[in-house]
Amino acid sequence: MPSDRPGGGEDAEPPGGRPGSRDRLAERRGLADPVYAPAEDSGLLAEAAAARARGTVLEVGTGSGWVAERVADVDGVERVVGSDVNPHACRRARDRGVEAVCANLLDPFRGAAFDAVLFNPPYLPTDPDAEWDDWQEAALSGGASGRDLIEPFLDDAGRVLAPSGVALLLVSSLAGFGEVIEYALDGGFRAETVREESFPYETLSVLALTMDN
Repeated sequence: MPSDRPGGGEDAEPPGGRPGSRDRLAERRGLADPVYAPAEDSGLLAEAAAARARGTVLEVGTGSGWVAERVADVDGVERVVGSDVNPHACRRARDRGVEAVCANLLDPFRGAAFDAVLFNPPYLPTDPDAEWDDWQEAALSGGASGRDLIEPFLDDAGRVLAPSGVALLLVSSLAGFGEVIEYALDGGFRAETVREESFPYETLSVLALTMDN
């Protein structure tokens, strides 16, 4: 699986009933729109950011900038930057007024640059032989484990966080909540679940990750 895939976001308010399989997610792609529409995970991340994000904020995988636009209105947030590997998403985010950078995860950003980093990663476990090979696959597929983007994000997140910074990571039970927690702890983070919502097919959680300094 490539390692440069973005997370979700789009123009409408998050609709109800998040799909629980790749086929059902594919049905929501919408006339080959290359930018994924926000769902409950987007709303949950925005809620967590409203409570925890301050100062200079980066949203990785910003999609159309739906979350970043809302975070920019949070008291105490001074600047919001969105990044996405998808150029269509970057243009959509800029149309919302979001400062957007086309980038692979955290690659172009300097150390200790952000007080908060947000990420709603592609997390749908997907058989490598059944990929779509389009931008919607890039927004949805987390590889065979669902963690193909989560783990490299965690490997680099501590570098770009300010000393008292926080990473807010959306985690689906489809990608293995326990495995993500273990990987984060092994990487030197403290982890706290700050938002959670359950559905018949998955549980969505937002982890607040801070470094053990």
